[in-house]
Amino acid sequence: MRNYPIALFLACSLQNISAPAVAETLIPLAANTPQILVNDSRVHLAFGLENLVIAGGLQPSMLYTREGSIVVQSHQPEPSLPSKRYVSHSAMGTVVSHNNGQTWSPFLPQSGHNGVNMEGGAIQLRDGSIISLDTYVTPGKTPGSGEGQLYSSNDSWHTLQGPYDITFNLPGVNFNGSSDDNGNPHTAVRLHRRILELPNGDLLTTVYGWFAGDNTPSAYMATMLKTRVVLVRSTNRGQHWELVSTIAADGTVGTEGFDEPVLARINTGPHAGRLICQMRTGREQRETVSDDEGRTWVTAYPRIYADLDVYRTEKWVEMFRGVKDKHGQLIENNPIEMIGAVVDPDLLVLRSGIVVASFGVRVPPRACWPRAEHPWNGNYLAISLDSGVTWSHVVRMTSGVLTTHYTAIEESPIDNRIFFAYDLGSWGSPQGRATFGRTIDINLSKY
Repeated sequence: MRNYPIALFLACSLQNISAPAVAETLIPLAANTPQILVNDSRVHLAFGLENLVIAGGLQPSMLYTREGSIVVQSHQPEPSLPSKRYVSHSAMGTVVSHNNGQTWSPFLPQSGHNGVNMEGGAIQLRDGSIISLDTYVTPGKTPGSGEGQLYSSNDSWHTLQGPYDITFNLPGVNFNGSSDDNGNPHTAVRLHRRILELPNGDLLTTVYGWFAGDNTPSAYMATMLKTRVVLVRSTNRGQHWELVSTIAADGTVGTEGFDEPVLARINTGPHAGRLICQMRTGREQRETVSDDEGRTWVTAYPRIYADLDVYRTEKWVEMFRGVKDKHGQLIENNPIEMIGAVVDPDLLVLRSGIVVASFGVRVPPRACWPRAEHPWNGNYLAISLDSGVTWSHVVRMTSGVLTTHYTAIEESPIDNRIFFAYDLGSWGSPQGRATFGRTIDINLSKY
């Protein structure tokens, strides 16, 4: 159930500088009924109630510890504090529950600091300690080097230490070659989503950004170049990271190249040890795998769930006939604006070996903000029982409601129970904005 007094308390506690616009303090109504699109008779899902997690929060990142602590972070309406280091345009609001989501408390950064941007990933290591990486890697002292920040906790995020400076060896990286998707300078590359701990204790994670040869403009923002995704590895608990390989790079793919990656490692069965990387492209989601700890990757291929093909514009063109883009041009005959987009995938291998994916579908990619009603427009969950080879159970979690389409999933201390975080509303939304969450129990019938 929703708890509005706590929601309003969190909204006040997480304010940074000035009060946000009144509309952005509103709490959207959460009344979403999951819809099964592809049914696997072996899979039975039990959905918990939708609960408010962060008032005003958009685009959640999350960590769930073995002790039952859930850390959720989202973008807030307030701007970030001035910083010499590259930071997000918006403040990051963080809340923590130390009782599996029953109650939530604000977790505030040090006074005068923006704190960690958890989009760079957070992991509880096998020894119980936690590390979290700030998403931004900025230019280092020498060409081909980068600098980042690491935070740590040894008490299930009751306290957080840092930031600690860390380094990256990224031969060929170009920190100054592109703007962001708003046309502003972007002097950083991005860590994104999951950090993996290998059996020997080494860590893997993904970076997206620009390297030598990445000079193809984005289809919808000429000052923004298409990005690639690379794999980096640390042998010293995240203090230093070395480039391992390019996971995917192709200037002809999508409208953005490859970005917003998520990395997972299969833990059981004939594909044990396989790495799977799923990525946003500005159009269809792409996926690739590696069976040698990321040294080599197959060519990234489209991953389409439940026939949700973003190129099937005939399904929504009539809804958007007469709609114009920001330049005053009709979008109905413009494939850049009419073809849909899959954004910010998340991927999770459960302890049981079940693989869970979450993702958002924008129909169309930018006109979905003023017109969110198309049923494809929403957030999704998919289940694989064969290590990610096929996805036999797909559920639409939200449909035809305003959202940024960013989600996060984590497994709880109870096997096969996940927490699904998502947002309702968007930037400047008149109906308000907030991050919500719900538990999902995944039960399998015996064969």
